[in-house]
Amino acid sequence: MRIFPQRTRIACLATILGTLVGAWSWYMFGRVLTLNQTEVRLQHSAALFTDDEATSIRESRAVLAQINASTDGFCSDSEIAEFRTLVFQSEFLKDAGRIRNGKIECSATHGRDVAQQGELRPEFTQRDGALVYRSLPLFRIGDHKVITVQLGDSYVTYNPFSFSPVQLPHMRYTVTDVDAATLASGSLLGETPQVQGPILTKNGQGEADGRLYATQCSTVGTICVTAYMSVPEALEASRLTLVVFALLGALAGGLLGFICSMLYLRTKTMHHRLLRAIRHDALKVIYQPIVDLGTGRIVEAEALARWTDEDGKPIGPDIFIKAAEERGFVGEITRLVVRHVLRDFASTMRERPDFRVNVNIAASDLSDPEFLPMLENALDQAGVSPHNLAIEITESYTARQQVAKETIIRLRERGHYVYIDDFGTGYSSLAYLHDLSVDAIKIDKAFTRAIGTDAVTVSILPQILTMASKLNLRVIVEGIETPQQARYFVTANQSIRAQGWLFGHPVPAAAFHQQLAGNDVKSLFAEPIPSKASGPAIVHVA
Repeated sequence: MRIFPQRTRIACLATILGTLVGAWSWYMFGRVLTLNQTEVRLQHSAALFTDDEATSIRESRAVLAQINASTDGFCSDSEIAEFRTLVFQSEFLKDAGRIRNGKIECSATHGRDVAQQGELRPEFTQRDGALVYRSLPLFRIGDHKVITVQLGDSYVTYNPFSFSPVQLPHMRYTVTDVDAATLASGSLLGETPQVQGPILTKNGQGEADGRLYATQCSTVGTICVTAYMSVPEALEASRLTLVVFALLGALAGGLLGFICSMLYLRTKTMHHRLLRAIRHDALKVIYQPIVDLGTGRIVEAEALARWTDEDGKPIGPDIFIKAAEERGFVGEITRLVVRHVLRDFASTMRERPDFRVNVNIAASDLSDPEFLPMLENALDQAGVSPHNLAIEITESYTARQQVAKETIIRLRERGHYVYIDDFGTGYSSLAYLHDLSVDAIKIDKAFTRAIGTDAVTVSILPQILTMASKLNLRVIVEGIETPQQARYFVTANQSIRAQGWLFGHPVPAAAFHQQLAGNDVKSLFAEPIPSKASGPAIVHVA
């Protein structure tokens, strides 16, 4: 026993898959967007830091030029006082002084009382000849790196607390300088990242070793500022945004998956399921009686195909027949119906030579070269005369198909009765019926329902009956549900057969055989149907 019907399983799976794919794809989109935005923000931070660096370089060069141009005595009291004034007035400097032969001789901070440091060795040489020292012991402040720049026999030391890069959560930075002599790069300030090379010394953004980097180089010097952050840290900082993206994606994907599954099940798979049903002989054929109104006896039956799909849902013939026609396999339904009819009624047809079962065919059957041979072969195998198998063709098919006339002639030549089904729905002229050489017309139930009303269609009925009589066409009336409707046609001075719920609903073959065994439906009328001999009943025709 299946817990869920196949259609439900498909819809659930499509919705779940759509939800997962939507959540993943939108999360990935949010991830890309987040990382791109993080790179932009890192670039912005690096650019602001670089602007400060450029300002500090210009300031330091101006102070160094002023010291080198001093006319006061070397490390004199007045010169040291001037150093202190320059440092006090600067924004980025911590100290300034004189240096000679790798030794600081005096400074604004320490005066001439400078502890011996040994010979100082610069780490970088800049393009203007300035020498750069990193974290000289004399100026070190805790773990902070302090940069000293020498030009001539003067130096300045930057205040490490003057630089305040715009910090993002989890952001780190490094300031890289390039030695003018060796072209080797190295870190001046900040943390030293694992990555090296061009990514730290050229403008741009990039990702390496699971980190995002944004580098901005100074326009007045050789330094470059790189802001960087690990990818997991960037994603963690935007976790809420990513969750929202994933939820929106899941909602959109799930909805799209559900809609697609519904469209898939309603359209694309209809013909697949119908084909499976046909090939597994899962379509049912039921039979509705057709009675002779003059005698009240069952003389014919119409075979009707019915389909209950794999989920137990009944599908109307107007839907699945149309689907089969659109897909080009309606002929397989015709073959199935013929096969069922001969299986259910072959013995009855042999015992009752005048009993017929009517089979509806489609427009494509009329032009199918295999249709007539299929009928002939099936009847031969069942030992049934073509006289017992009538063919019903919808009026619209005959009006549109030029090949209909030839096929109808061939059907009648082989002994089949041919009926025009649903006659009158197109309000076509009766004249073309003579050319088609059919045996009977089946008046559409729309006319039957109009009996007893003021509908215009009621006034057309006598004309149809008269023209049918003149053309020697048998008349079968569809849709008779009340004795009043039956009495209307009984009074006509011609042989009329009737089909409708008054005489029986479509039923399986076994139930039909039981009804055929009784073969008397007069008792179904609320009052006796007047015979032709008793005179016509009074019929009010609007």
